[in-house]
Amino acid sequence: MLESSHQNLAMVTCTAPVNIAVVKYWGKRNEDLILPINSSLSVTLHQEQLKTTTTIACSRSFQQDRIWLNGKEEDISCPRLQSCLQEIRRLARKRRNTGDPTSDISVVSHKVHICSVNNFPTAAGLASSAAGYACLVYTLSQLFGVEGELSTVARQGSGSACRSLYGGFVQWKMGERSDGKDSIAEQVESESYWPELRVLILVVSAEQKSVGSTSGMHTSVETSQLLKYRADVVVPCRMVEMIRVIRQRDFPAFGELTMKDSNQFHATCLDTYPPIFYLNNVSHRIISLVHRYNQFYGETRVAYTFDAGPNAVIYTLQEHVPEFVQVVRHFFPSEANGSEFVRGRPVCSADLSEELKRALNMEPTPKGIHYIISTKAGPGPCVVEDPNHHLLGVDGLPKKNAVSD
Repeated sequence: MLESSHQNLAMVTCTAPVNIAVVKYWGKRNEDLILPINSSLSVTLHQEQLKTTTTIACSRSFQQDRIWLNGKEEDISCPRLQSCLQEIRRLARKRRNTGDPTSDISVVSHKVHICSVNNFPTAAGLASSAAGYACLVYTLSQLFGVEGELSTVARQGSGSACRSLYGGFVQWKMGERSDGKDSIAEQVESESYWPELRVLILVVSAEQKSVGSTSGMHTSVETSQLLKYRADVVVPCRMVEMIRVIRQRDFPAFGELTMKDSNQFHATCLDTYPPIFYLNNVSHRIISLVHRYNQFYGETRVAYTFDAGPNAVIYTLQEHVPEFVQVVRHFFPSEANGSEFVRGRPVCSADLSEELKRALNMEPTPKGIHYIISTKAGPGPCVVEDPNHHLLGVDGLPKKNAVSD
């Protein structure tokens, strides 16, 4: 933590990852505490490619709490933001009151300045709120010296944020208590457990979705009979099965379960009244391409999942990445050159056989996919030690370069 004599400023910067669910969370049983109607399971993505960076400073000279997101000041009175701030401050005071000599109670009463940037499109179905709230809560905890269970706090900002507090494979247990104290995230296996697993994000659209997750979930809970069946009957068994196949590193079973769960989630969106459409024509073509590709090889080599947006997240093994990326290039030709079209982890080039092209039997969709982000499973939040990477200056205001990449 940076402690500056300027305005008695204390400052911390942390980063937090995006997570992509393979067993989806959709629907709350308690809107205020953000308690889900079913458990969920996700893969935390590597922060080299996708992360939120947050700097938080506190000083007795600050007049009010303030927040800047991606270079723009936002309203800090947002109820979910306030829930996280109030809960971390409460935990910090509680720690002080229990006689912990290392906690400084005075900083808890100081106002905070928060500056946060994403290195990926916000609100485009890339789980930006999960990374954002996980980063907020983790950074606040570092600033105020709060330890222990943070997932119940992050959950109150954005449900899936609790899963971004851990690396690797993470489950969010729905819990049973009405106060939500047992609705927590737990790591199933670390990011190094399945080193061959790779993730490709096919960015179909970076635009904000037409129906936000919060309102979409609410309508689904109110109107979808399928959602109730999914939560009560399907997901409990699927969670057990998903954890089993991850621990066995059984990709064909993992891929099939992942695709079935994605399809059922979007089926519940269609079963919602009025129906919600998160997938578009390009999304549907990607689904078709994946099934044809797997059919050609007679096994599940690649798997798709879609969150509340049209972008596809592809899971596969390292050995299949070059060919499948070439398949995507062939059927979704782009004007972008190599490094612009495939971002993140380098991908080797590959040749496609005429037999494979014929078997896939699809008309190309030019410009259907803007670019691909190549990544893998990664660790949970971490503290940035280098003070040069703080997004706030010693005056507690955003530096000129504290805007999104």
